Amino acid sequence: MLVCLLLAGNLTASSTPAAKNEPTTEHSPGLNHLETQAVGTPVEQQWTEIKPGVSRGKLETFTLTDKVAAKTRQSWVYTPPNYNPKSTVPYKMLMCFTGAYSTNEIPLATILDNLLAADEIWPTIAVMIDSGDARASAADLDNHASFADYVAKELVPWVRANWRVSTDPHDSIITGCSRGGLGATYVARKHAELFGNVLSQSGAFWRGNEGGFDEPEWLTQQFKNSPKLDLRIYIVVGALETIRTPAGPIFIEANQRLRDALLAKGYDVRYLEVSGARHDPADWRSQVADGIIYLAGKRAQRLKH
Repeated sequence: MLVCLLLAGNLTASSTPAAKNEPTTEHSPGLNHLETQAVGTPVEQQWTEIKPGVSRGKLETFTLTDKVAAKTRQSWVYTPPNYNPKSTVPYKMLMCFTGAYSTNEIPLATILDNLLAADEIWPTIAVMIDSGDARASAADLDNHASFADYVAKELVPWVRANWRVSTDPHDSIITGCSRGGLGATYVARKHAELFGNVLSQSGAFWRGNEGGFDEPEWLTQQFKNSPKLDLRIYIVVGALETIRTPAGPIFIEANQRLRDALLAKGYDVRYLEVSGARHDPADWRSQVADGIIYLAGKRAQRLKH
């Protein structure tokens, strides 16, 4: 079973499909193959649209206190249909740092419902945390050790105390878009004892340590200069994300350099550049289900055994 924690905004999901119909180019270095799939086609809509007859999970609202930072964050907990708190099999865990996108432009609850109905994943609990506005999100997600420690010492223990979740890091995914992708990768590196799988969408890997600009691509250097961790990493970025960032690096090139650093260390990496895609939730929504299936889907588990 699978548990999902999201850093999110409000809880109004959209079922409107993306307007694009561009191919997705998948680069899997080390696997020597290239695949394409369409964005905004029935392949995507299979997961992102509410379907008649598909059971929907339950949503509850909470306010969580960060004891160290002395602030609160609103949260929502999604439990799947027929959730059983006394299940003999613990639920797996997926933590998402995606802001309001995960409940609006990217209908994650609907995606999880559809994946469950298709028997692609185990039953999933989603815990969605709102980091707030851009300044507050930056204070959480831009390579900040204090937030990573909050996740490890307060957030995850709270989830484990209230829901039947696995404590095995191999049973967890951590994910996010933009600075959420950066934050997810940072937290996984700092707390690999909790998270064994990373799904980054358009990760802001150009950023420096503790939100600074002085050491661009700081996280990539940390992976280069430290021993390999037990992590599997799925990276997706838009092929049109070619802007120069405030710290200097070209956005997509920072993602490419992280990929190269991880591969050089021997990490299990799946890397995709989406043709025609920009830094936009309309493009991110099409890749969420594939990333979850690749990292923790039932098919992926069968391939590993």
